[in-house]
Amino acid sequence: MQQHTSVSVRSPERQGSSRLRTRLTRWGLAGLLAAGTLLTSQAGPAGAADNPYERGPAPTVSSIEASRGPYAVSQTSVSSLSVTGFGGGTIYYPTSTSDGTFGAVAISPGYTAYQSSIAWLGPRLASQGFVVFTIDTNTTLDQPDSRGRQLLAALDYLTGRSSVRDRIDSSRLGVMGHSMGGGGTLEAAKSRPSLQAAIPLTGWNLDKTWPEITTPTLVVGADGDTIAPVATHSEPFYESLPGSLDKAYLELNNATHFTPNTSNTTIAKYSISWLKRFIDNDTRYEQFLCPLPRPSTTIEEYRGNCPHTS
Repeated sequence: MQQHTSVSVRSPERQGSSRLRTRLTRWGLAGLLAAGTLLTSQAGPAGAADNPYERGPAPTVSSIEASRGPYAVSQTSVSSLSVTGFGGGTIYYPTSTSDGTFGAVAISPGYTAYQSSIAWLGPRLASQGFVVFTIDTNTTLDQPDSRGRQLLAALDYLTGRSSVRDRIDSSRLGVMGHSMGGGGTLEAAKSRPSLQAAIPLTGWNLDKTWPEITTPTLVVGADGDTIAPVATHSEPFYESLPGSLDKAYLELNNATHFTPNTSNTTIAKYSISWLKRFIDNDTRYEQFLCPLPRPSTTIEEYRGNCPHTS
């Protein structure tokens, strides 16, 4: 370390002792600075060292209810002619690469529907720090088991062949779907236990019991659903999931089977929180899931197990 000559006139003995004190002081400060740097690097921004998958600033109620999150979003279309196992779709992804890789989610539409019916979820979720693939199915009449396989085929394409594969952490994947796509979401989670999160939206499936699922699952139903009534679909789906599983049941108030087809703040808020909590293991979002949300003008009922263990 460079030493600066004092302008004071001192005796040789005093000059020597002064220089020594200066060196010790500077060395001490350097040590403190080094220690501070070490502590800072260990703590990292927002505890990033504790969880390297955290993405984005600390969340607030307003940030997860907002129509867009902190990330700018780009999108790319995938032709059905360029893929196998599903019908193509649209990939939405954070434009920036400065934060590293992201978790990814594939989303299926419902019976007779196209990806346009769930397209609003693409930019909304991607802007919170996910790569999102809204897909078309092989035919609009595909049943839940087929839609489950197509969701998995879409994830495989996303992580293996897509133009954004380098932006994705292939170990952090989830599935969502509406109606028959929601039933397909359960099928996908049953078939691939490595999935980190599943969210069926007003799901429909003839199979009512899912004790095999080990993926954290948020079941979303609607109180006014007459196509997949909660009493014969979402509620038994949720109740049949293992008691030890991180799971939740959100019943939307004053909602219908088709509520997930248009922008919905309550669906977005709890879907974002669920995906962040279990795909990114981001415990900053636990506050929105536990304690359990209370009934409100938009929530008819919410059930779940808290605190979450995954």
